[in-house]
Amino acid sequence: MRIALVQVASPDPETREDRINRIEAILRGITGADLIVLPELWSAGYFHFDNYENLAETLDGPTVSMCSRVAADLGVHLHLGSIIEAGEDGQLSNTSILLGPDGSVVHTYRKIHVFGYKSKEASLLTAGSALPVAQLPFGAVSGITCYDLRFPGLWMELSTRGAEIVIVPAAWPAARREHWRLLTTARAVEHQIFVIACNAAGTQEGVELGGHSRVVDPTGAVIAEADAGESVLMVDIDPGKVHAVRTEFPVINDRLSNYQTLTV
Repeated sequence: MRIALVQVASPDPETREDRINRIEAILRGITGADLIVLPELWSAGYFHFDNYENLAETLDGPTVSMCSRVAADLGVHLHLGSIIEAGEDGQLSNTSILLGPDGSVVHTYRKIHVFGYKSKEASLLTAGSALPVAQLPFGAVSGITCYDLRFPGLWMELSTRGAEIVIVPAAWPAARREHWRLLTTARAVEHQIFVIACNAAGTQEGVELGGHSRVVDPTGAVIAEADAGESVLMVDIDPGKVHAVRTEFPVINDRLSNYQTLTV
């Protein structure tokens, strides 16, 4: 299975329309991938908080529509990172979307842990309440978003639900890049899972993004890692390695289903 991690920037002067057109050209230049992954809120720009309401869109809005066309034309699965989704109730969500090779939506996830530290996300967006796992040709796939990396209980539930590949779009700042490396590796080791983590690059509203998109295998080995700038990182993985690792070293089978039952 070949994965393309498309690590892109969302510079402040660039309009969403111009960015969508620019990224479409990059996507259409990718050949041989089975799965393409983009970062969190790349079309809106994560740190463009004051424009969230104006940049919100639905699942048939400009970002999803472009990515759907590309997925269908290339015949690939395409995880478009996330969008600011405008809900029917007027609430906004940070929603990640995975498209199938026919352009249809096969998985959505609304970010559960919205971020509040030096960020307006928690005050602007509504947290999600669902944790789906999709059965796809290359395995059981789920997606979480950026800050969700820090919450091991969420990951324990993902592996309990059978996830074998977890896609992590992010807008993770350079100031905490070592946390990004540590947590993506730790989650892969803990849950014997492939972590496919695509981060943003560049600078937004004075915040430098960390880049360093990476793929970590179920043993914790880093298969590939990008640098800090815009790039397309091509990675080959064997999805069957999850089963092999879990069979040979059965950590998941050995853990308790509920640690709250332990006495004090």
